Amino acid sequence: MIARTPYDALPAGLVEEIATAGLDPRAVYDLVVLGFEEDLPGGVDDVTSAAMPAMGHAVGDFTAREPGVVAGLAVAELAFVYALGESVEISGRVPDGTRVGPGDVVLTVAGSLRGVLTGERTALNFASHLSGVATATAAWVDALAGTGARVLDTRKTLPGWRALQKYAVRCGGGVNHRFSLVDRAMVKDNHAVAAGGVVEAYRAVVAAFPDLRVEVEVADLDELRAVLAAGCTEVLLDNMSTAEMAEAVRINLDAGRPATLEASGGLTLERARAIGETGVDFLSVGALTHSVNVFDLGLDFRG
Repeated sequence: MIARTPYDALPAGLVEEIATAGLDPRAVYDLVVLGFEEDLPGGVDDVTSAAMPAMGHAVGDFTAREPGVVAGLAVAELAFVYALGESVEISGRVPDGTRVGPGDVVLTVAGSLRGVLTGERTALNFASHLSGVATATAAWVDALAGTGARVLDTRKTLPGWRALQKYAVRCGGGVNHRFSLVDRAMVKDNHAVAAGGVVEAYRAVVAAFPDLRVEVEVADLDELRAVLAAGCTEVLLDNMSTAEMAEAVRINLDAGRPATLEASGGLTLERARAIGETGVDFLSVGALTHSVNVFDLGLDFRG
C-alpha cells in the first residue's frame, strides 16, 4: 500500500516553497490526493504492481523530451511524498520557470519501485500540464519581446486548477488577469446590453463598487472614445484588427493616455508581434490555459 502521507506530515520546506509560489499548499495537497483517489478508488493498491514479484529500490529521472519551460515540479514532488512518505528521496529538481531542452533531467526520484510506479502518473499529470502552460506562455513572451506589451491569461481554466494554471503562466513570464468575478469587475457586451449601453454599464459598476478596478470591453473605436470620456482607465479591445488597435492607441494618446489597453479575441502567435507593436499594453490569450498541449516529460528508470 502507498503511504498516503497526511498533510501535517509533509516536509515543512516543501510546504513553504509552495506557499512562497503564491499557492495554497493545502489546496494543492487536496488536488494531489484527488489524483490518487482517481487511480486508487476505495483505498486499494495498484493491482498491476501488487501482482509483481517482490520489488526493490528504484531511481528514476523526470526527463524532458522537447524544449520548453518547466512548472509544477514541486507538485510532482508532493505527489511522490504522498505516495512514498519519508522513504522517498527527491534530488536535482530544477526551479520552475527553467528553460530546458530534450534530454534534460528536471527531477530525480528514488524509493520503492512499487511506490514510484504508483505515483508516476499523478506526478507527471501535474508537471506535464503545468509545464505545457508555462511553455505556451513563454512562446508569447518571446514573440512580444521588445514591444512593451505583455501576455495575460484569462479565467478559461480547469475547475480546481485555476491557481496552478495561473502560477504556470507566471513561470512562463506571463501576467495574471483577474482570478475571480469578485477581485475586479469587467464590463462585457452582455452587461452593456443589460444596462442599455457600455457607458451606462460602466457607470453602474462604478456606482456599486467605487473602490474596485473596472475594465470595459469595447467593440469599436466609438465605444472606446465614449468610455475614455466617461473616465474608464482599463479598456479591452475586442476582436479588433491590427490597424484598429493602432488607431485605438492613437486615440488613447490623444486623450492623454488615460487607460491601459488590452487586446483580446482572435489573437494568434503569428500576429502577436504586430499587435504588440501597435502600442497596446496587454494581449489576453485564453489558449494559454484552455487548449494548451501538455509538455512531453517522461520518467526514465535507471538500470
